[in-house]
Amino acid sequence: MRILLAEDERDLNRIITKKLTSEGYSVDSCFDGKEALDFLTSAEYDAAILDIMMPGMDGLSVLRTLRSAGNSTPVLFLTARDSIADRVKGLDLGANDYLVKPFSFDELTARIRAMIRTAHGSARSELVVGDLVMDCALGRVTRGGQEIVLSAKEYALLEYLMLNANLVLSREKIENHIWNFDYEGGTNVVDVYISYLRRKIDDGHEDKLIHTVRGRGYVLRERSALP
Repeated sequence: MRILLAEDERDLNRIITKKLTSEGYSVDSCFDGKEALDFLTSAEYDAAILDIMMPGMDGLSVLRTLRSAGNSTPVLFLTARDSIADRVKGLDLGANDYLVKPFSFDELTARIRAMIRTAHGSARSELVVGDLVMDCALGRVTRGGQEIVLSAKEYALLEYLMLNANLVLSREKIENHIWNFDYEGGTNVVDVYISYLRRKIDDGHEDKLIHTVRGRGYVLRERSALP
């Protein structure tokens, strides 16, 4: 999934970016509020992590501008102050969650996963399509009870497909959510990773879950759900 990180403490920014990337997230990072707003208005993100106190424009102002424009990207605030007034103000403006520094990285990733699931209408930690199950808390995928080993990027792609089960996703939309602005790979990267997933998810199963919709893109759904 694609995440924007806006944090002006450069060491912390680098550490969070590195850890999120190792978890399979695609991360665009910046150091001030104005740049964060530019990112958020020029691309689709599954979540944004904003420091409250940033140069140029503070996190609260970024959020206020986003919500005024109808942008519903889930936002988690990072703050060095455990102030009830700050939390109330942020939540009233449309923030989805808060973390006070210093924080546990495991808690950060858990809160990100929860925000993204909620934004897609799923409050459960498990995503299920047919006999395919993704346990988001454990990072474990099974089909028919058999565990499937995925790379971080394969997992991110499958998670995006499962969160949008039964919806046709264009190659462009998939690429924009799974790879960041710095990606310099081939133009067929989505097709390549879809083929990787098909081999791991569908090979050996009569009921194929990953389908190509000619001229439109890909969809994850059971055969019984096909028109």
